[in-house]
Amino acid sequence: MDKLPKKPRDTIEYLSEDGLRQITKELETLKIAKRKEIADRLEYAKSLGDLSENSEYQEAKEAQVENEMRVAELEDVLLRAVVVGKADDDSTISMGSAVVLRREGEKSDLRVVLAGAGEADLSASKISYESPLGRALVGHKKNDKITVLTPKGEVKYKILDII
Repeated sequence: MDKLPKKPRDTIEYLSEDGLRQITKELETLKIAKRKEIADRLEYAKSLGDLSENSEYQEAKEAQVENEMRVAELEDVLLRAVVVGKADDDSTISMGSAVVLRREGEKSDLRVVLAGAGEADLSASKISYESPLGRALVGHKKNDKITVLTPKGEVKYKILDII
């Protein structure tokens, strides 16, 4: 099995409590249910005979490698994880904060949740605290104005609310 490229052991992986739960749940599923499913597939494929030309066996072995790589990746994240919760002071933006902003010159609002780098999901409006917008938001308060440096230039926002 190939070695996964890993972040240095001293690289901290910041996670929200929700992110930690999701990773732990996925890891449990991979270690129990997925391993059993793959073991069953391998057993069936072996029963078909000659393994050298057995596509079912090769596919099951590939699935096993992929599963074990993902298990190793998640275990590595958990070893480096530091759980960061929403600040007790809801008036300051931190990881886990839901923020309502308005881009300068626009009428519609944007709602984002600051999440760990591995938890970012634009379809769920979760942005990484490491992203340009995320970095600009951390530590600010309601009604602050921020400037975000993007590849297309500076973008200005006003923080309307912290939820």
